[in-house]
Amino acid sequence: MYLPKSFRQITVTFMKPLTEQEIRAAFVNCTKGEAKRLSVPRDLAERPWGDLDYLGWRDPQAPDRAYLVAELDGGPKALALRGSAGAVGQARRSMCSMCLTTHSGGVSLMVAPKAGRAGQQGNSVGAYLCSDLACSLYVRGLRDAGIGARLPETITLEEKIGRTVANLAAFVARVTG
Repeated sequence: MYLPKSFRQITVTFMKPLTEQEIRAAFVNCTKGEAKRLSVPRDLAERPWGDLDYLGWRDPQAPDRAYLVAELDGGPKALALRGSAGAVGQARRSMCSMCLTTHSGGVSLMVAPKAGRAGQQGNSVGAYLCSDLACSLYVRGLRDAGIGARLPETITLEEKIGRTVANLAAFVARVTG
């Protein structure tokens, strides 16, 4: 996906370390009770915050549930997602719509209920994402998705990061708007 120059000029801000309480308070598409009960990673202090454009994780007790938190508009915004429990056995390659990494069996359709009344009425937004929600690490070459996972590009790493952040911001806007 090619993005116009205006997207390349997006300000890239890296995730600042967040606490469990900040993460729970940032959810925009679930109730406060649901946010209080969901599984938050216990290893927050060990996360590579300086290399993250967003924090994403799967619920270990419910593999079809996933969550992501991004620093957008001056503060964290978190989304509750539903996805397939795994892409095991999937032989064809698919591309993540956030970071544009291709995987054999490593991309899942993730669906987020819309925020507010629309979500309560059952409306949702979907996107194909890296199943492990590690887009930031794939873009930076810190995690390997296999041969041919990152197609050759002539843009800089900063532009790739900016594109990923722009794609993420557009997805969050579709959920919250």
